Amino acid sequence: MKELAIKKDVDLLIVDSGDLHDGTGLSDGYPPGGVDAHDSNEFLKRIPYDVMAIGNHELYLYENTLDMHQNFAPALKGRYLSSNANITLLDQNNNTINVPVGERFAKFETRKGRKVTAFGVLFDFTGNSKNTTVQKVADMVKESWFLDAIKDEPDVFLLVGHMPVARDNCKPLPLFDSWVHLTSNNHLQGPLVFDAIRAVHPDTPILIFGGHTHIRDCLQLDGRSMSLESGRYMETVGWMSAKLDECEDGTKNITFSRRYLDPNRVTYEYHTGRNNRTFDTPEGKNITQGLLDLAERFGLNFTYGVAPNDYTISQVPYPSNTSLLSLFIEEAAPTALAINNTRSSIPSLMIINSGSQRFDIYKGPFTKNDQLTASPFADAFLYLPEVPLNAALEVLAALNKAGEARRRDLEEEFYARGYVGKRYMEWLEAMDKRHGGAERRAAQNLTLGYVTSDSCPGVGDDTLHAPLSFYDTPDFVASKTPDVADDAPIDLVFVDFIENQLVGILNSVQSEKNFTTADVQPYSPFLATEVLGLYAQAAWN
Repeated sequence: MKELAIKKDVDLLIVDSGDLHDGTGLSDGYPPGGVDAHDSNEFLKRIPYDVMAIGNHELYLYENTLDMHQNFAPALKGRYLSSNANITLLDQNNNTINVPVGERFAKFETRKGRKVTAFGVLFDFTGNSKNTTVQKVADMVKESWFLDAIKDEPDVFLLVGHMPVARDNCKPLPLFDSWVHLTSNNHLQGPLVFDAIRAVHPDTPILIFGGHTHIRDCLQLDGRSMSLESGRYMETVGWMSAKLDECEDGTKNITFSRRYLDPNRVTYEYHTGRNNRTFDTPEGKNITQGLLDLAERFGLNFTYGVAPNDYTISQVPYPSNTSLLSLFIEEAAPTALAINNTRSSIPSLMIINSGSQRFDIYKGPFTKNDQLTASPFADAFLYLPEVPLNAALEVLAALNKAGEARRRDLEEEFYARGYVGKRYMEWLEAMDKRHGGAERRAAQNLTLGYVTSDSCPGVGDDTLHAPLSFYDTPDFVASKTPDVADDAPIDLVFVDFIENQLVGILNSVQSEKNFTTADVQPYSPFLATEVLGLYAQAAWN
């Protein structure tokens, strides 16, 4: 594509809006003593990115953030941007210093001489590890370094942000997440970074690339900008074009286009004008072989068992025999967590957040890579002993059916810690309803996939699909209710991600005992990432 751009005498910028950790065996399947994504990132270093931005998944574990700061960011030579994300280190004199993980901004010229000022901004994330900090975007735009960076007018501003472009997880208004701010009296303010730039440069072109909420989306905040969000998990390659040369007076609307590309070889061959014989390059073949070698080294093809069916998160009802949530919490977790567990004979109720399951399982061999893809979060299982069963069941109900104010608080708290399931599920549901999903699937003339509606003109999807079927799922799911008396004491088991919320709700639904986090104990040596594999070994062989 870079070669094609030279032939066409245009500039081509390759950008990435964050999250290089969690969700694939190539990043997460490292052996003991390794660092998540360290090996897989070696291949990303070989791609000629012009700008990359930090994501929240780079900040959950300090060792991952440190690896990005020390080993990954330097390879991008000033183009790995973390405008509002810092890491705490010791300098040569053992003094504590707080520095950006990458760079706060970048200024560079394109091949054709266009001046670019770029930022890489993270939403107001609160789930970061100790010794990392995320500054609120509202505060970042007041910093002297930011104001200095936007003082001189470039030919184009490039905002690459790990945040949605049009709305956030909780608020029904069209927003721009942390680039938008609701005041304490709920008055809507404009997109923060965009507005800060527009206050100084009202007509300079602004190209915005978002992310985080896993959806395909696009909008234009004015006629000289476009904002594009390109899905999740490398399921979409987002394309934006802007004809910057056609508006000589610098105030007229710019002609933009956008496209959501399905990432597969057919798509790539079509858009590069190549065929199966001419598409591959020596570097591409070398990277492919390197990834295969890494998969072999990590043992990602190890097969735990053979899945008898597809198990999906939202394409079938919950509960049901082919629901991944049902499989995980009703079958897999009770089986796996009973292994080497002295408390396995004690009745229990297990609760997880449904967002802990991130990808479907397909019928056939279930490998180590599949396990890490479906359930990538290394959550620990904890428990509270001697909780009355009826109180435990009320906790589940309260988590799922909290009052409006409490539910909003929970949603905002989980969203701030990185949970985006609600927004993605809303998008899937709207897609199925808006585009006549049942009828289009029945016609059987299109493959299943995303059918995008956004705020930009024209059709965005590069390949036409019938929308995926959608069934609503609760935010929290539980194992089967133990066959004991309503007031019988049980172990209330849960993942550490929801510890504080669960303990607080438990105290709100019963008054016999005031539980604290000091009462919480480890339940199993196995992590959530191991549950499906342990179950498959026991049940699918």
